[in-house]
Amino acid sequence: MSPTTPPPEAGVPPGLPFVDEQRVRIAAGPVVVWAALAGWLGERGGPGPAAYARLVRAEPASARPAGSSGGALARGAALPGFRVALSVPPERAVLTGRHLFSRYAAVLALSPERGEGTGTVLAVRTYARFPGPLGAVYRALVIGSGGHGVAVRRMLGSVRRRAEG
Repeated sequence: MSPTTPPPEAGVPPGLPFVDEQRVRIAAGPVVVWAALAGWLGERGGPGPAAYARLVRAEPASARPAGSSGGALARGAALPGFRVALSVPPERAVLTGRHLFSRYAAVLALSPERGEGTGTVLAVRTYARFPGPLGAVYRALVIGSGGHGVAVRRMLGSVRRRAEG
């Protein structure tokens, strides 16, 4: 484990190596940020993400609320390509999934800022394994190209705007 690699996290399936972490400071408290994050994720269940999930044979392939709790970040909820494996509102959620080219997890961690203000740091830590030659090609296309980082930073910016608006 390198000095920049965090230790294994609860809820992350064993054997998934750390890929990266993206973070943003949001001028709102953790409860507001959690609601904004759940709202943003809840909107990702549309036809585009579902079509991509079917194309790569992602599990789960479609959105599904978690019983009566219904929220996108409730344990057991599903989004195209992701299942909420762990949910500790408003602190942490772990989303897991798999498809033809990868097994992966995203840890969504909210930390209240210390000191003045009511800010929250929202971090997304990604873990993934890309088995076989096709997995290596997929990793190069998604991670190596920088596309994954761009997508996560866009998500963080959208959540920030939603929480601060």
